[in-house]
Amino acid sequence: MPQIPLHYVDLRTFCYATEDEKRVEEALRTFLPEEFEIERVESEGHYGDRILVLSARVEKADDVRHVLSRLADLESFDELIGELDERVTENTELFLRLDKQAAFSGTIRLGDGITFRGKVEAYPAKKAQAVENAEDVLERLRD
Repeated sequence: MPQIPLHYVDLRTFCYATEDEKRVEEALRTFLPEEFEIERVESEGHYGDRILVLSARVEKADDVRHVLSRLADLESFDELIGELDERVTENTELFLRLDKQAAFSGTIRLGDGITFRGKVEAYPAKKAQAVENAEDVLERLRD
């Protein structure tokens, strides 16, 4: 994959008071390059419970390639490609929700828990061009 048509990828998940922070971090690291820095921000839920927000912005081309290579293992890859028009915004962002529990066990599937947001390179910066570029990069992953 010589050229990556993504400016960056943001990954984010929440660690609720009932969850083990190390396990949630491990689930997020399923998508990240080794030793990648994860930002931690503490927040508070509606009832005063602690919520830890774990996030990472991946900007270097090799690191973005690593994240995308993990998506190649997605169980419903063909479904994802078919839904790109619904998953790419007018601001040329690709959104996915990934299963946090599955990621902890090393399985990649769509679900709840981890948010993936990739800023798709598109010139002109129009949704149609972004969808085409996102489809191109995902098709190359499949091959």
